[in-house]
Amino acid sequence: MKFSTNEDIEAPIEKVFEMFCDFETFERSAMRRGADVRRVDAMTEPGVGMTWRAAFEMRGKPRQLELEMVIFDRPNEIVLESTSPGMLGTTRFELIALSRNRTRVRVELEVKPLNLSARLLVQSLKLAKNSLTKKFKLRVAEHARNMEERHARRVCPAGRMKNADF
Repeated sequence: MKFSTNEDIEAPIEKVFEMFCDFETFERSAMRRGADVRRVDAMTEPGVGMTWRAAFEMRGKPRQLELEMVIFDRPNEIVLESTSPGMLGTTRFELIALSRNRTRVRVELEVKPLNLSARLLVQSLKLAKNSLTKKFKLRVAEHARNMEERHARRVCPAGRMKNADF
């Protein structure tokens, strides 16, 4: 089962990639939604091999997940692979510079069941694919808006004018 969407962000590709590397923000966001997220690697710089463990509830059952960064191609792409009992997942973030100050982000999430119970779960998710796709797209769009706002606050702090305003 696969979900994908594109969002355009008013910020240079390097800044957007930098915000995608703010993994603590993603961790806090997941925790606010009820997940227990722990970083388990000892890396000090973002890169291949970063690993997290997460526990959360989905469809009324506790779930465990391990996430590992398998591709880190600055400033173009980040790929995370997730494993859980019976399921594999891949999350891909691709960045494309549309102009000096505009970046397109493509987010893809693919889930593959490995056993019968996971197949049943994915089958039930397929029945709700339209509503799940809407939620996925809304969540990505919300995150893109937040990134745009964060970038705008850095470029134009309160009370100061941007160079383009002169």
